[in-house]
Amino acid sequence: MNTADAVTSGSLLVALPVAALAGLVSFVSPCVLPLVPGYLSYVTGMTGADLAEQRRGRLLLGAVLFILGFTAVFVGAGLAFGQLGRLLLQYADPITRALGAITIVFGLAFMGLVPGLQRTVKSGRLPTAGLAGAPLLGVLFGLGWTPCIGPTLAAVQSLAFTEASAARGAVLSLAYSLGLGLPFVLTAVAYRRALGAFGAVKRNYQVVMRVGGGMLICLGVLLVTGLWGDVMVSVKSWVGGFGMVI
Repeated sequence: MNTADAVTSGSLLVALPVAALAGLVSFVSPCVLPLVPGYLSYVTGMTGADLAEQRRGRLLLGAVLFILGFTAVFVGAGLAFGQLGRLLLQYADPITRALGAITIVFGLAFMGLVPGLQRTVKSGRLPTAGLAGAPLLGVLFGLGWTPCIGPTLAAVQSLAFTEASAARGAVLSLAYSLGLGLPFVLTAVAYRRALGAFGAVKRNYQVVMRVGGGMLICLGVLLVTGLWGDVMVSVKSWVGGFGMVI
């Protein structure tokens, strides 16, 4: 199977938007959204007043470097989970169901119903503030797996395992990183407007957490019951029914 076929396969056609949506849910969660101005200030070395003056070039560069840092971590994890799925292909069914059960627990944790999972791994030392330290801060952000990122990212890595391919696992993790990272870029481009939008999201955090947790629980149920595989078969059949138009 060539690269184009792999990316447009039935399973990835369904899993990619799920992964990107999981990244977006992580961004608007209360563990990340309130910290966005702080992250942008740190990775650019600018004060809050400087950010408000819309120095877009430096803001955008800092955001991109930060995103590249955590994307490298997430894609590396996706490669590992995808390869692990390939090595354990003969045990794929029971492991997938177990991962589904774990995803359900993570969905409940995202809603705040499993307090023991609401933890963050933090580095004891931060990199130097400014553009030079932006990629490293992104790496630390990725490794830290804040309470809101952990459940959604774990769900995406569960999908990476079911793909049983290192390349597909990396692609799924890249989709997650884009869902999480593009809002950082949009914030850097339109900082003042973004702050106004943040206020609206903050007023509806309970809805955000319930929707995000519900999405994870639904995904977990699909994996546990085996319906995810049935959906993949249906989509592959649907995709296979289309020919290339020349």
